[in-house]
Amino acid sequence: MHHRWDDVTFLHWPCPPQQAQRLLPVGLEVDTFDGSAWVSLVPFVLTVRIEGVPGTWTFPETNVRTYATTSDGVPAIWFLSLDAARVAAVLGGRAYGLPYMWARMRTSRIGTVRSYRSERRRPHAPASAQVVVEVGEQCDGDELDHFLVDRWALFAERRGRLGVTLATHDPWPLHNARVLSLSQNLTPVPGLPARVHHSPGVAVRVGRWDLR
Repeated sequence: MHHRWDDVTFLHWPCPPQQAQRLLPVGLEVDTFDGSAWVSLVPFVLTVRIEGVPGTWTFPETNVRTYATTSDGVPAIWFLSLDAARVAAVLGGRAYGLPYMWARMRTSRIGTVRSYRSERRRPHAPASAQVVVEVGEQCDGDELDHFLVDRWALFAERRGRLGVTLATHDPWPLHNARVLSLSQNLTPVPGLPARVHHSPGVAVRVGRWDLR
């Protein structure tokens, strides 16, 4: 698949490693930075093109994720949830082994302000997120920032079997960002995030699911 991830906002919360470990399936070990695990809320706009299938699809998505590594040491993502505004994407994502939920979603951009709204549809309600951030200057990011965003693989579980998919893209162009408004109950960690960044986006090639 070929993806385009646009207007991406990263909100990151630290949490105790034992708490994050409980969120992972058997066989995965939590990845930590300076002794802390992390959980992230990531709203963005996704464009999907599938090789051999005509047309593209563009819709908002919000994912909640934590971090692990593959058996050969590749930094990877474990998704706790993925909310999407397109039902076909939800069904396809579930078939792939990802915990997709169908949601009403809306995004907007006014100057340097980015807004995201998501509310899960029944039977998954109530679960929602309202995020408003102001985008600042471009930045290089420090070691922790790159630990959180430079992830080249994702895990998915199908019928109890764990697999990994590689994703290739250019390095994220990162900007500093600050929260103007945040109300959400999607993450297992409350309060305001410790790290916030924004990216205008990248083009991504998503590979096949491989059994591990």
